[in-house]
Amino acid sequence: MSRVHLDEDIRPLSEFRAGIASFVKQIHDTRRPMVLTQRGRRVAVLVDVQEYERMKDRLELLEEIYKAEEQIASGAGVAHQDTKARILNKLPR
Repeated sequence: MSRVHLDEDIRPLSEFRAGIASFVKQIHDTRRPMVLTQRGRRVAVLVDVQEYERMKDRLELLEEIYKAEEQIASGAGVAHQDTKARILNKLPR
């Protein structure tokens, strides 16, 4: 995902309400998130659907890696040679 451009991608909520279609088009075209503010405070971030799906996929992968690292650290991992032998034994010959 592209980084937020401070001069283009941070907008007041009231401005967003007045021009939703153009804001959605900007988000889709630039693939950059947009930060909405209310009374000068950040209240929401809008992202393109494809970018959101990519972020979700990456997060799921990172969570799996983190879980695997925890399992290895606790001794619950399986050695490469053992795994290879198990797989090869199950393949038809």
